[in-house]
Amino acid sequence: PPLYYALGAILYLLTSGLGFDLQFLALRLFSVGLGATGLWVIYRLVHDIFPDAEFLALAATAFAAAIPMHLAMTAAINNDALAELLLLLILYQSIHVIQKGIDNRRTVVTGILVGLALLTKTTIYMALGVIVITALLGKRPSCTFAEVIPGEDGTLFRWRTPAKVRFLFSVFAVALLLAVPLFVRNALVYGGLDILGWQRHDTVVAGQLRTADLLAQVGPTNLIIQLVLTTFRSFWAQFGWMGVLVDERIYLLLALLSGLLGLGLLISIIRVWQGQSRLTQAQRGGLRLLAASATFSVLTYLGYNLKFVQYQGRYLFPALGPLALATALSLWEILQPRTARPLAIGLALVSLLFLVHGMLSGHVPGWGLVLLVAGAAFLAVAGWLPHRWRWLPPALLYLAFLVLDWVCLFVYIVPYLRWPGR
Repeated sequence: PPLYYALGAILYLLTSGLGFDLQFLALRLFSVGLGATGLWVIYRLVHDIFPDAEFLALAATAFAAAIPMHLAMTAAINNDALAELLLLLILYQSIHVIQKGIDNRRTVVTGILVGLALLTKTTIYMALGVIVITALLGKRPSCTFAEVIPGEDGTLFRWRTPAKVRFLFSVFAVALLLAVPLFVRNALVYGGLDILGWQRHDTVVAGQLRTADLLAQVGPTNLIIQLVLTTFRSFWAQFGWMGVLVDERIYLLLALLSGLLGLGLLISIIRVWQGQSRLTQAQRGGLRLLAASATFSVLTYLGYNLKFVQYQGRYLFPALGPLALATALSLWEILQPRTARPLAIGLALVSLLFLVHGMLSGHVPGWGLVLLVAGAAFLAVAGWLPHRWRWLPPALLYLAFLVLDWVCLFVYIVPYLRWPGR
């Protein structure tokens, strides 16, 4: 889909007199601007769901801003940043539909955004599913298909369309109005009903490794292991078109952090399930919508990998808004004394077990032990700090991410890009 590249072509022409290096920089800054706008939308999205929890909005935005791989992709000349921004804007509008109800302005704006998404990247076509979920969760109740009106000469019926059906029809109509010219053009160029160019794509990449071939070579277990490991690494930090990996110790650190965040999210869900944390109806609807959007992103990723081996974590970045909020909720939970203290004690005990096992086996896992002790210390600080210093642990975590970004750039990316001998 051409939207990002059409906009980039305009910028390229406007900067044609500046020389290639500055044109290149301008195009990269264009993507950076789109990414920065996406961060603002994430902040507003989370703030509107949890208006009284500024920490959640700031933490979600900070998480999205500091992922090394996302930073790298946001600085690249490709359509990822625009696709993510449009999907975030669609989610933002959908949250307002759920909270405030369906009206004409939101319907038209949502339809335009969906149409622009169709013109930007096929990995966000699942926005159509997001709109269906929005209609189901929308605040305004659906009308009946038929309204019974008693008259003098008998009972009359006046048919009318339910509000949610009208919303869906209107959004899809506006979206298709924008996207149909592209689909017609593709059908004329590629032939038949190949309106997305997928059949032509499969022909062009005939030599690309297919999942069925890899499955036959390595078996299902190894294929799943490769999928999980490569997706994890390339979500966080695997640069240079998947050719530049960072030190395994960094991946181990990120794995420990991911595990703690996953545990914190699970505890948050349990607290809501048990009624210890109360959510409004609008908040529940917003969280369900974001969960559905993230699920669509994961299914899109897995669906693509059923045909081709494309274990690129960047394909999960359309789910970054929901993931950022999930991270913020998890971080809020694990930094609470009620959770941080038992987790700190648990990690300290695991560290002790690792040390004893290492001494008995003659091999102490040094880096793993250091990470466990550091994690226990971090949680202990969060659990026993005075209330006025509660801002310190998340601030230190964000600072650590900024240091990681610097390390990824200057220790791994820049050396890879240097010409030999320079």
